[in-house]
Amino acid sequence: MRVAFIGASEVSICTAKALIKKEHEVVIIEASREKIDELSKEMDCSFLQGDGSRPDILRELNPGQTDILFCLTNDDHANLIASLIGRSLGFKRVVTSIADAQFETICLELGLKDTIVPSRTISRYLEDMVGGSENIELSTIIKDEARFFTLIAREEDAISPAELALPEEARAICYYRDGKFMHAGAKTKFVKGDEIIILTHSKNIPALQERWHAKADGTGAIDMQGGQEAEKGEKS
Repeated sequence: MRVAFIGASEVSICTAKALIKKEHEVVIIEASREKIDELSKEMDCSFLQGDGSRPDILRELNPGQTDILFCLTNDDHANLIASLIGRSLGFKRVVTSIADAQFETICLELGLKDTIVPSRTISRYLEDMVGGSENIELSTIIKDEARFFTLIAREEDAISPAELALPEEARAICYYRDGKFMHAGAKTKFVKGDEIIILTHSKNIPALQERWHAKADGTGAIDMQGGQEAEKGEKS
Protein backbone atom coordinates (compact mmCIF):
# COMPACT_ATOMS: atom_id res chain seq x y z
CA MET A 1 0.00 0.00 0.00
CA ARG A 2 1.35 3.45 -0.94
CA VAL A 3 0.60 6.31 1.46
CA ALA A 4 1.59 9.97 1.20
CA PHE A 5 1.70 12.61 3.93
CA ILE A 6 1.63 16.35 3.44
CA GLY A 7 3.58 18.00 6.22
CA ALA A 8 6.02 16.31 8.59
CA SER A 9 3.88 17.08 11.63
CA GLU A 10 4.12 14.98 14.78
CA VAL A 11 0.99 13.07 13.76
CA SER A 12 2.41 12.44 10.29
CA ILE A 13 5.71 11.16 11.63
CA CYS A 14 4.16 8.84 14.23
CA THR A 15 1.69 7.43 11.71
CA ALA A 16 4.33 7.08 9.02
CA LYS A 17 6.67 5.18 11.34
CA ALA A 18 3.89 2.75 12.25
CA LEU A 19 3.06 2.17 8.58
CA ILE A 20 6.71 1.67 7.66
CA LYS A 21 6.96 -1.07 10.29
CA LYS A 22 4.05 -2.78 8.53
CA GLU A 23 6.00 -2.51 5.27
CA HIS A 24 3.79 0.07 3.58
CA GLU A 25 5.41 2.46 1.12
CA VAL A 26 5.47 5.96 2.61
CA VAL A 27 6.20 9.34 1.04
CA ILE A 28 6.34 12.57 3.05
CA ILE A 29 6.07 16.03 1.49
CA GLU A 30 7.80 18.66 3.60
CA ALA A 31 8.84 22.22 2.78
CA SER A 32 11.81 22.31 5.16
CA ARG A 33 15.01 20.75 3.80
CA GLU A 34 16.49 20.80 7.31
CA LYS A 35 13.59 18.74 8.65
CA ILE A 36 13.82 16.28 5.77
CA ASP A 37 17.54 15.79 6.39
CA GLU A 38 16.87 15.15 10.06
CA LEU A 39 14.03 12.68 9.50
CA SER A 40 15.77 10.80 6.69
CA LYS A 41 18.36 9.61 9.21
CA GLU A 42 15.74 7.70 11.20
CA MET A 43 12.95 6.90 8.73
CA ASP A 44 13.11 4.43 5.85
CA CYS A 45 10.79 6.24 3.48
CA SER A 46 10.80 8.72 0.59
CA PHE A 47 10.75 12.50 1.00
CA LEU A 48 9.69 15.22 -1.41
CA GLN A 49 10.61 18.81 -0.67
CA GLY A 50 8.01 21.41 -1.51
CA ASP A 51 4.62 22.92 -0.79
CA GLY A 52 2.11 20.07 -0.57
CA SER A 53 -0.75 22.34 -1.58
CA ARG A 54 0.75 22.94 -5.04
CA PRO A 55 -0.59 20.85 -7.96
CA ASP A 56 2.87 20.39 -9.51
CA ILE A 57 4.24 18.94 -6.26
CA LEU A 58 1.27 16.60 -5.75
CA ARG A 59 1.53 15.34 -9.32
CA GLU A 60 5.04 14.09 -8.53
CA LEU A 61 3.45 11.60 -6.12
CA ASN A 62 1.72 9.86 -9.04
CA PRO A 63 -1.87 10.19 -7.72
CA GLY A 64 -3.17 7.11 -9.51
CA GLN A 65 -0.61 4.92 -7.74
CA THR A 66 -1.12 6.40 -4.26
CA ASP A 67 -3.75 4.75 -2.06
CA ILE A 68 -4.16 7.49 0.56
CA LEU A 69 -3.13 11.14 0.74
CA PHE A 70 -3.02 12.41 4.33
CA CYS A 71 -3.20 16.21 4.67
CA LEU A 72 -1.84 16.62 8.19
CA THR A 73 -0.05 19.95 8.34
CA ASN A 74 -0.62 22.26 11.31
CA ASP A 75 -2.49 24.72 9.06
CA ASP A 76 -6.21 24.06 8.43
CA HIS A 77 -6.26 26.24 5.32
CA ALA A 78 -3.29 24.42 3.81
CA ASN A 79 -4.93 21.08 4.55
CA LEU A 80 -8.19 22.14 2.90
CA ILE A 81 -6.48 23.43 -0.23
CA ALA A 82 -4.23 20.38 -0.48
CA SER A 83 -7.22 18.07 -0.03
CA LEU A 84 -9.24 19.73 -2.78
CA ILE A 85 -6.30 19.70 -5.17
CA GLY A 86 -5.50 16.11 -4.27
CA ARG A 87 -9.07 15.05 -4.97
CA SER A 88 -9.07 16.86 -8.32
CA LEU A 89 -5.80 15.13 -9.29
CA GLY A 90 -7.36 11.73 -8.73
CA PHE A 91 -5.90 10.45 -5.47
CA LYS A 92 -7.84 7.36 -4.44
CA ARG A 93 -8.51 8.68 -0.96
CA VAL A 94 -7.85 12.02 0.70
CA VAL A 95 -7.89 12.47 4.48
CA THR A 96 -8.18 16.02 5.84
CA SER A 97 -7.12 17.02 9.35
CA ILE A 98 -8.61 20.20 10.82
CA ALA A 99 -7.94 21.74 14.22
CA ASP A 100 -10.89 24.15 14.07
CA ALA A 101 -14.12 22.15 14.16
CA GLN A 102 -16.07 24.93 12.44
CA PHE A 103 -14.42 23.85 9.18
CA GLU A 104 -15.95 20.38 9.44
CA THR A 105 -19.25 21.39 7.84
CA ILE A 106 -17.33 23.19 5.10
CA CYS A 107 -15.36 20.01 4.42
CA LEU A 108 -18.58 18.05 4.06
CA GLU A 109 -20.07 20.68 1.77
CA LEU A 110 -16.91 20.56 -0.35
CA GLY A 111 -17.23 16.79 -0.64
CA LEU A 112 -14.12 15.96 1.42
CA LYS A 113 -15.29 12.55 2.55
CA ASP A 114 -12.70 11.85 5.24
CA THR A 115 -12.27 14.66 7.73
CA ILE A 116 -10.73 14.20 11.17
CA VAL A 117 -10.71 16.58 14.15
CA PRO A 118 -7.85 15.28 16.37
CA SER A 119 -8.74 17.39 19.41
CA ARG A 120 -12.28 16.02 19.43
CA THR A 121 -11.06 12.43 19.25
CA ILE A 122 -8.67 12.98 22.14
CA SER A 123 -11.23 14.83 24.27
CA ARG A 124 -13.80 12.06 23.81
CA TYR A 125 -11.21 9.47 24.77
CA LEU A 126 -10.31 11.38 27.94
CA GLU A 127 -13.99 11.97 28.76
CA ASP A 128 -14.68 8.25 28.52
CA MET A 129 -11.61 7.50 30.61
CA VAL A 130 -12.80 9.75 33.43
CA GLY A 131 -16.25 8.16 33.21
CA GLY A 132 -14.77 4.70 33.50
CA SER A 133 -15.92 3.66 30.02
CA GLU A 134 -14.05 1.19 27.85
CA ASN A 135 -12.88 2.70 24.58
CA ILE A 136 -13.59 0.36 21.67
CA GLU A 137 -11.69 0.61 18.42
CA LEU A 138 -13.97 1.10 15.42
CA SER A 139 -12.18 -1.72 13.61
CA THR A 140 -13.32 -4.21 16.26
CA ILE A 141 -16.95 -3.38 15.49
CA ILE A 142 -17.03 -2.62 11.78
CA LYS A 143 -15.96 -5.96 10.35
CA ASP A 144 -16.40 -7.92 7.15
CA GLU A 145 -18.59 -5.91 4.71
CA ALA A 146 -20.14 -3.53 7.27
CA ARG A 147 -19.62 0.17 6.60
CA PHE A 148 -20.73 3.52 8.00
CA PHE A 149 -21.95 6.18 5.58
CA THR A 150 -22.60 9.74 6.72
CA LEU A 151 -24.63 12.37 4.89
CA ILE A 152 -25.91 15.87 5.52
CA ALA A 153 -29.69 15.98 5.11
CA ARG A 154 -31.06 18.20 2.34
CA GLU A 155 -34.56 19.65 2.19
CA GLU A 156 -35.86 16.57 0.39
CA ASP A 157 -34.38 14.41 3.18
CA ALA A 158 -36.61 16.02 5.85
CA ILE A 159 -38.55 12.77 6.19
CA SER A 160 -38.57 9.70 8.41
CA PRO A 161 -35.85 7.02 8.24
CA ALA A 162 -38.24 4.62 6.50
CA GLU A 163 -39.07 7.22 3.85
CA LEU A 164 -35.41 7.59 2.89
CA ALA A 165 -35.92 4.45 0.81
CA LEU A 166 -32.42 3.17 1.50
CA PRO A 167 -31.00 0.14 -0.29
CA GLU A 168 -31.38 -3.34 1.17
CA GLU A 169 -29.01 -3.94 4.09
CA ALA A 170 -28.81 -0.22 4.89
CA ARG A 171 -30.31 1.45 7.97
CA ALA A 172 -30.22 4.97 9.41
CA ILE A 173 -29.14 4.25 12.98
CA CYS A 174 -28.55 7.71 14.48
CA TYR A 175 -28.09 11.37 13.63
CA TYR A 176 -26.65 14.62 14.96
CA ARG A 177 -28.69 17.79 15.18
CA ASP A 178 -26.85 20.92 16.29
CA GLY A 179 -24.06 18.61 17.41
CA LYS A 180 -26.33 16.56 19.67
CA PHE A 181 -26.49 12.77 19.28
CA MET A 182 -29.91 11.21 18.73
CA HIS A 183 -31.14 7.71 17.87
CA ALA A 184 -33.02 7.35 14.59
CA GLY A 185 -36.32 5.66 15.44
CA ALA A 186 -39.65 5.06 13.74
CA LYS A 187 -40.96 8.42 14.96
CA THR A 188 -37.88 10.38 13.92
CA LYS A 189 -38.30 13.20 11.41
CA PHE A 190 -35.07 14.49 9.94
CA VAL A 191 -34.58 18.18 9.16
CA LYS A 192 -32.26 19.89 6.72
CA GLY A 193 -28.73 20.00 8.11
CA ASP A 194 -28.97 16.82 10.20
CA GLU A 195 -25.90 14.61 9.97
CA ILE A 196 -27.34 11.14 9.38
CA ILE A 197 -25.33 7.99 10.09
CA ILE A 198 -26.17 4.93 8.01
CA LEU A 199 -24.93 1.40 8.73
CA THR A 200 -24.77 -0.48 5.46
CA HIS A 201 -23.25 -3.32 3.45
CA SER A 202 -20.21 -2.14 1.47
CA LYS A 203 -21.94 -2.97 -1.82
CA ASN A 204 -24.31 -0.04 -1.21
CA ILE A 205 -21.60 2.63 -0.85
CA PRO A 206 -21.45 3.54 -4.58
CA ALA A 207 -25.23 4.01 -4.77
CA LEU A 208 -25.28 6.08 -1.58
CA GLN A 209 -22.43 8.25 -2.81
CA GLU A 210 -24.16 8.74 -6.13
CA ARG A 211 -27.37 9.78 -4.40
CA TRP A 212 -25.86 12.20 -1.91
CA HIS A 213 -22.17 12.89 -2.42
CA ALA A 214 -22.43 13.35 -6.19
CA LYS A 215 -24.98 16.13 -5.80
CA ALA A 216 -23.67 19.64 -6.30
CA ASP A 217 -26.06 21.24 -3.85
CA GLY A 218 -23.94 21.58 -0.75
CA THR A 219 -24.26 18.05 0.58
CA GLY A 220 -21.47 15.74 1.53
CA ALA A 221 -20.89 12.14 2.47
CA ILE A 222 -18.36 10.14 4.40
CA ASP A 223 -17.62 6.49 3.76
CA MET A 224 -16.27 5.26 7.08
CA GLN A 225 -15.04 1.71 6.74
CA GLY A 226 -13.60 -0.66 9.29
CA GLY A 227 -9.89 -0.68 10.02
CA GLN A 228 -9.35 -4.12 8.53
CA GLU A 229 -9.04 -2.80 4.99
CA ALA A 230 -6.29 -0.39 5.98
CA GLU A 231 -3.71 -3.14 5.84
CA LYS A 232 -4.79 -4.65 2.57
CA GLY A 233 -5.13 -1.62 0.34
CA GLU A 234 -7.29 1.07 1.90
CA LYS A 235 -7.87 2.28 5.34
CA SER A 236 -11.30 2.52 6.53
